[in-house]
Amino acid sequence: MLLEQRPFGPEGHSVSQLGFGCGGVGGLMVRGARQDQERAIALALEAGITYFDTAVQYGNGASEENLGAVLRRLAAKDALVGTKVRLHSSEFGNIRQAVTASLDGSLKRLQRDRADIFYLHNEVTLEGGGEDLSLRQVLEEVVPAFEALRAAGKFRLPAFTAVGETAALHGVIDAGFFSGAQVIYNMLNPSAGAPPPSGHAAQDYGLLLDRMRAARMGAVGIRVLAGGALSGSAERHPVASPAPAPMGSGTSYDADLAQARKLMPLVREGFAASLPEAAIRFAMAHPGMSTILVGMASVEEFEGSLAAVLKGPLPEAALRRVAELAAGG
Repeated sequence: MLLEQRPFGPEGHSVSQLGFGCGGVGGLMVRGARQDQERAIALALEAGITYFDTAVQYGNGASEENLGAVLRRLAAKDALVGTKVRLHSSEFGNIRQAVTASLDGSLKRLQRDRADIFYLHNEVTLEGGGEDLSLRQVLEEVVPAFEALRAAGKFRLPAFTAVGETAALHGVIDAGFFSGAQVIYNMLNPSAGAPPPSGHAAQDYGLLLDRMRAARMGAVGIRVLAGGALSGSAERHPVASPAPAPMGSGTSYDADLAQARKLMPLVREGFAASLPEAAIRFAMAHPGMSTILVGMASVEEFEGSLAAVLKGPLPEAALRRVAELAAGG
C-alpha cells in the first residue's frame, strides 16, 4: 500500500504524508551502518515516501553525504530532498554570501544540482539577538538571498523552521514569501493546531497550522515524538543521540517524559497499540499537515513509523481523549 500524497505549498507540489527524517536525534543517517541506511531508504521508496529531510547541521554534513550517496546508488531520481541553512551570528554581516555558501556545500554533499525545499533553520524573534534572526533580518536580508538562489535554479521551494517567538513566526508567514515551514506539533504541545489547555506551560504557537493553511503553505510536522519522550521510555537506542533538550514543550526532557506517561490510557483504552503509534497518528490527523517526520535509529523504528501512518489518523474520539488527558482528565 503506497502512502498518500498531500499538497505542499501554493505551487501545486505534493509530498508523501510520511517523510524520511535524516536528523541527528534518531541518528540512523548520521551514525547508523551504511547497509541499514540503504535498507531503510529502499523500504521508504517502495512504500511511496517521496520526501527526504536533512541538514548540514545533522552530523556536520554526514547526514547529507550519506543520504546523497544512498539515493544515487538506488537511482532515486524522483526523490524530493529538503535541506537547511543555519546562519551563525558571525555571518549576519553578509547573509547573502553565507546562505549561498551553505547551499552550495549542501548540494555538493548531496550530489545534486538543486534542492527541492530549502529552509532557513535559525530561530526567529521580533528583535533578534545572539544567534537569533530578527523578523526584519529575515524579510529584508534572508528573503532576497533565497530569491536569488531560487532564480539561479539552486532550489525549488523556500521554507523555514518555525522556531522562535510566536509573533515573529506569524510575521514570517504573513509576509507571503515562504512556501512551507517545519512546525513543532505533538501531543505534549498541540498549540500550533488547537488552543492549549488552561495552565499550559509550553510555548503557545497560536494556531500556526491554521495560519499556514490559510496562506496555502506546506506544513512539515517535526518533534512528533518530542525527541523520543513520547515513546514513554527513558531508554535510548545506541545509535540515537542523548536525550535532547525540549523544543516548544516542557522545561526538561524528564518533564516531557513524565507528561507523556500520563497519555498511556490511550494504549490501555485501545486507541493505539503503543504510545509512539498514538503520537504519530495524532500528528498526521491535523488537516493542515502535509507530511510528518519521525526520527529513527534503526530500520525497525522506521518500519514501526510506517505501520503507524498506514493505520491512518487517530479518530475523533481518540483526539478528544488526548485533549482530556492533557487537561488532566
